[in-house]
Amino acid sequence: MSTPRQPPRGSGPRRPAPRPGERARAPRQRAPEPRRAPAGRPRPAAPRPQPRAIKLADPRRRLRFVTLSLALVLSVFAGRLVQLQMFDSDELAAGAVANKYVDIKLPAERGSITSADGVVLATTVDAYDITGDPSLYTPAVSHLPDAPEQAAALLAPILGRTKEQLAAALHTPRTKWAMLAPRQSPETKKQIADLRTALNKQIDSKACRAQRALLTKPVDQGGRQYLDAGCVNPLLGIIPTDTKRRSYPADGLAANLIGYVNVDGTGTGGLELQYEHELAGRAGKTTGASAGGRAVATGSGQQSPVPGTDLRLTIDQDIQWAAQRAITDQVANAGAEKGYVVVQDVKTGQVLAMATSPGFNPNDLANAKPPQLGNAALSDAYEPGSTAKLMTMAAVLDTGTASWDTHVTVPNTLQRSDRVFHDDVEHETWYLTLAGVLAKSSNIGTIEAAEHLGKTQPESNQVLGDYLHKFGIGQPTGVGFPGETRGILAKPEDWKGSQQFTIPFGQGLSVNALQATSVFSTIANGGVRVAPSLLAGTTGPDGRYVPSPAGAQTRVVKPETAKTLTEMLESVVTDEQGTGGKAQIPGYRVAGKTGTANRVDPKTGKYSGYTASFIGFAPAEAPRVTVSCVIQDPVNGHFGGQLCGPVFKQVMEFTLKTLQVAPSGSEAPNLPVDWKP
Repeated sequence: MSTPRQPPRGSGPRRPAPRPGERARAPRQRAPEPRRAPAGRPRPAAPRPQPRAIKLADPRRRLRFVTLSLALVLSVFAGRLVQLQMFDSDELAAGAVANKYVDIKLPAERGSITSADGVVLATTVDAYDITGDPSLYTPAVSHLPDAPEQAAALLAPILGRTKEQLAAALHTPRTKWAMLAPRQSPETKKQIADLRTALNKQIDSKACRAQRALLTKPVDQGGRQYLDAGCVNPLLGIIPTDTKRRSYPADGLAANLIGYVNVDGTGTGGLELQYEHELAGRAGKTTGASAGGRAVATGSGQQSPVPGTDLRLTIDQDIQWAAQRAITDQVANAGAEKGYVVVQDVKTGQVLAMATSPGFNPNDLANAKPPQLGNAALSDAYEPGSTAKLMTMAAVLDTGTASWDTHVTVPNTLQRSDRVFHDDVEHETWYLTLAGVLAKSSNIGTIEAAEHLGKTQPESNQVLGDYLHKFGIGQPTGVGFPGETRGILAKPEDWKGSQQFTIPFGQGLSVNALQATSVFSTIANGGVRVAPSLLAGTTGPDGRYVPSPAGAQTRVVKPETAKTLTEMLESVVTDEQGTGGKAQIPGYRVAGKTGTANRVDPKTGKYSGYTASFIGFAPAEAPRVTVSCVIQDPVNGHFGGQLCGPVFKQVMEFTLKTLQVAPSGSEAPNLPVDWKP
C-alpha cells in the first residue's frame, strides 16, 4: 500500500473521505489570498471589479402594451361620447331644461258671491303673508343677543299674536323662511313698513354708524360682538309676501249660508264648499328659471289663469239682515240653544233669507266654535210638531174625507194603541169644526180626522204617507247644500204602535227648516210645490250672466184645497181661540200655524226640552212670501206662538215693506172654529 500524500502546509483542514455509497464531492476552490506586501512597503490597490452588463428588455413590446392600453381607454371615451351625442342627446337636453326651468303656478282669482241685489258678500282681496328670515336673527348676524324677542315685541300688537309665538318662529334653526302671520291686510303691511322706516332713521345716527364700523363692543364667550339695541333694526328680516285672501265685507251676515275657506283658500263650508269648482277657476302657469334656489319667471310658455265664476244668490241683503237680527235677539231672550228663520218667495221657491243663531264671522274663524260653523236651518233634523198638522189637513180635505166645517168631537183624552193622548191643555170635551181643530191645534182632533183617510188604519197610514212624500218630507230639498239632512220619514207600512197616531200631529217624523217652510209655500202657491233654490245665477269669466233654471214644480193638492187651507190657517191667527195671535200684522191678512213639539236631544237620543215654531205666509188673499221661525230648547217659555209668533211678525212685516207688497184689501173670512151640540 502506498502512503497517502500529505496536503501542503497551509492548505486547510482535510476533507473527510466519502462514506461507502456516497458520491465524492468536488473540493471547493478557495479564493487565493492576496499577497501581503513586505513590511515597510505600501500595499498596491486592489483591482476594481468589472460591472456586470445589464440586458434590457425589448422596448418595442413595452410600447405596444402602452399603445394598446391608451387605445382601449380612448375607445371607451369615444363610445360614451357617441352614446351621449347620438343616442341620449334628446333625453339629456330635456333633463337639462328640466333642471334649469321650472313651472310656476299662477293662481286664479276666486269668484265672488253677491246677494240678489248685487251686494258683495264674499270676495278676494290683496293680502300679504308676513314672513321672517331666521338666519338674520342669530346673534352673529344681528349683533344682538335677543333679536327674535325684540322683533316679536314690536310685531305682536300689530299681528295679533303673542310675543312667544313670534319669537319661536324667528328662532327656527337652519331655515331662511318662517311664517309669522298669513294673509294680512294692506293696512297691516303699511304699519310694519312705517315702523321699519322709523327704526331705520333711528339707527342712522352718527354714533350707530361708528359702532357698526368699529364693532367696539366687548366680545362674548361665543366670539360674537354686540351692538347697542338702539343701533339695530329688528325688523330688517321681516318680509311681506304678496298673496290673496278671502274677505267677507258684511262679516257675519249670511255666514252660515255662504260658508268659509281654509288657509289655502279652498272652500270648506257652505256655498264656498258647494260651488268650489266654479268659484276656484283654473290656475295658469308660466316657465321660470331656477336661480339661487328660487324660480324667476321668464314669461315664456305662459298659460293665463282663468278666473272663477261669480255667484249671485237669491238672498236679499236687507231681508237677511232683518231675519238675522230678529232670531238672534229672540234666541238670547228665550235662553235657547239656537234658532233659525227662513224666508221664501212662494211663486219662485227662491230663498230670500236664511238666518241662524248663533252665527259666526268668517273673517275671524279663530274665535268661532265648531257648532256655529254649520247651517242649522238645513242640517238640523227636528220633529215639527203642530206645523205638520197642515199636511194632515191637506190630505183630509184633498181626498174629500172631510171639509173645513166638519164637526169633530174632541175628548180630553184619547186611547190609541199603547198610549193615552192629550192636548196641550186639560179641557172639557171640545166641539170643534175641522177648522177649529187646526186653529186650536188639537192633537186628538187631528188623530180623529186622520183615522178616516182609509177604511183601515194601515190604509189611512198609506194615504197620509203619500201626501207627506209629495210635500217633500224625507227627501232632499234640491238645493244641494253641504250637510243638509233629508229628515226622517219611515215607510207607512212601518208605522207601528203609537207612531201611526203621532205622525199626523208632527211627532215621529223629522224635517229641516227649509222643508217645513216649503210645505207652507206649497199651500200659498195654490197647491203647487216649487223646488227651493239659493242660486239666482252665475257670471262666468267672459262676463256673461246666466240665470239659474226655474225650480221644478209639482202639484200636491188641488187649488180649492189650498184655498180652503189658507182660510183655515187665517183662523189660527185671527180667531180669539187660535194659537197664533202674536203673528198678526196690521193691514195684512196672515195665514200661519204654531208648533210646539217635544225635542229629541241629539246627544242622548231622548226627548228633552221643546222645539217652538211658527210658519206662515202673507198676504193670505194673494200670498207672496212665507216666513218660518224655529227655536230649539228655549228656557224662558216654550210655546211656538209665544216665542216665534213675534219673530214671524217682525220679519214678515219688514219683508212686505221691502218688497213693496200692497196691504190687503179685504177682511179674513174668520171661519167658525166650534159648534154647539
